[in-house]
Amino acid sequence: MNKQPQKRPRSDEELIGRAFKRSLAIGVLIASVIGGIVFGLNRPGPRPQDRTTPFSMPETKGSSTLSIPKGSFSNITLESGIDFIHYNGGYGEKLLPETMGAGVAFIDMDGDGDQDLVFANGAPWPWHDYGKPNSATMGVYENDGKGRFKNVTKGSGLDIMAYGTGLACGDFDNDGLVDVFLASIGGGHLFHNKGGGHFEEVTEEAGVAGDSSDWSTSCSWLDFDNDGRLDLFVCNYVRWTRAIDFEVSYQLVGIGRAYGPPMNFPGSFPRLYHNEGGGRFVEVTERAGLRVKNRATGVPMAKSLGVAPIDVNGDGWIDLIVANDTVQNFVFTNAHNGSFREVGASSGVAFDNYGSARGAMGIDAARFQEDQSLGILIGNFANEMAAFYVSQKDPMIFTDEAISQGVGSTSRQALTFGVFFFDYDLDGWLDLLTANGHIEDDINKIQKSQQYKQSAMLYWNSRGADGRGGFVKVPEANTGTDLVTPIVGRGAAFGDVDGDGDLDVVISQVSGPPLLLRNEKTLRHNWVRLKLVGTRSNRDALGAWIRIQSSGRTLWRHVMPTRGYLSQSELPITIGLGKDGKVDEAQILWPSGLKQKLLSTPINTTTVVTEPAR
Repeated sequence: MNKQPQKRPRSDEELIGRAFKRSLAIGVLIASVIGGIVFGLNRPGPRPQDRTTPFSMPETKGSSTLSIPKGSFSNITLESGIDFIHYNGGYGEKLLPETMGAGVAFIDMDGDGDQDLVFANGAPWPWHDYGKPNSATMGVYENDGKGRFKNVTKGSGLDIMAYGTGLACGDFDNDGLVDVFLASIGGGHLFHNKGGGHFEEVTEEAGVAGDSSDWSTSCSWLDFDNDGRLDLFVCNYVRWTRAIDFEVSYQLVGIGRAYGPPMNFPGSFPRLYHNEGGGRFVEVTERAGLRVKNRATGVPMAKSLGVAPIDVNGDGWIDLIVANDTVQNFVFTNAHNGSFREVGASSGVAFDNYGSARGAMGIDAARFQEDQSLGILIGNFANEMAAFYVSQKDPMIFTDEAISQGVGSTSRQALTFGVFFFDYDLDGWLDLLTANGHIEDDINKIQKSQQYKQSAMLYWNSRGADGRGGFVKVPEANTGTDLVTPIVGRGAAFGDVDGDGDLDVVISQVSGPPLLLRNEKTLRHNWVRLKLVGTRSNRDALGAWIRIQSSGRTLWRHVMPTRGYLSQSELPITIGLGKDGKVDEAQILWPSGLKQKLLSTPINTTTVVTEPAR
């Protein structure tokens, strides 16, 4: 995030007072100088680690002359039955959590194969009298399979009041029912799925509450030790209280108190919980090597907003890539012994190409080309283009190719939170979507180039058109107006809500309704949809890789619904085939290490694949 102005030191006032006593003339001079200093401190300006991203314009891989497919998205929020409104508890004091938003998750909570929706929500601040009662809770919506949703929040067990942020859904006890973890201010909440659309909070007995001082953000289920049970990773942002917020007291010239970046808030360690079985977890953060400290001060370095759990180096073990706001990003490589090693700087992911940290929010990672190279997409602050790190011949060395891949200059002005890879046109190549929105509602009064509400951006992967690859921003004429309607975008996720095979999108926003966008694609492309069920591996098969070969192409997909910012996309994997009418070969690499070749892979339908027992 960009640096916001700080309060003038009190010592300035004392100096001015003494100067006036000595001489009126000198006092006027000093007052003028101090006034200039105060103006400089109280206007938004660049700082070394958050400056406007400099760049020159090399040739991009994607070409704007290509025929970009139409992938119109229609806003069906109200007609689908989604009546959720995010509540941030704001009452004029501009407390930092109020502007950070909350996530959304696709989840098949009743096991019927349809993608239901859960929305995290804020809550009233306990110290403020709002004058009337407020019962803000999560929003829970059951899908009928055709994209019509029923509000089933009341009595679901998820209807608790907490200042919620991130969501992670996963079957932690392998009973076939997907459970829910809610990250929040004041610690986390774990809900065990009892079936029939009912959940029971088991936070305390499970041992995953964290600390009351935690501001938890993105979170993820993963099996980091490959023992067949899902563990839990939870990002923490900063140490925050109302008192700290007022002590920091960010100001904007002509505006007054404002939402600001986290530089002057202390960092906070993430938490990793190992699944011991029997519904019990043990925190192993420290012994796992995930507590990175500032070498100069010894305080926690992390200010984490996003996490991408993925096998970075191809050794069969889940690693963690963490997006940190205004401090370096982390890459934790799995040491296969219950611990991780942080290699963000040596891998090239920690900083931008100029050695500076950026205001990182959401993150996603995928094999977006035909080879096994990994792409890491990170949404950054306004005037900091999105990062697009691509692995080189050495899988642990990355280069930021945002400009040459076609997402640099177009993303530069946006303030990007939610990001994810998905194949919106089902041609087989992974495209990109970003959800955008500023943190300060008055930003346009001091920066005319910035707007509080911002449009989402869709990028088409042009590799199938000319073989060169790269991404092209899809114009409004091809997306429809609903996708690019300006909103205060935060979390974003994708899932097939109506069972037609293509991927629909939901975007959450601050203090407003979400945007549920139905994919109206009419390209008649074929597709494969796989739902994996682990036996030796965890039941959700989180961490598995799917490799599809079709008409000479090799397409990779990773089973990991944790994507972007505070959110989770659907668990089943959809792979577009374009005009191809069959799959030549399909192979699954299970987390257990087992390689399974599918004998047949039906197209344009969902296939459930169970891991062989031996």
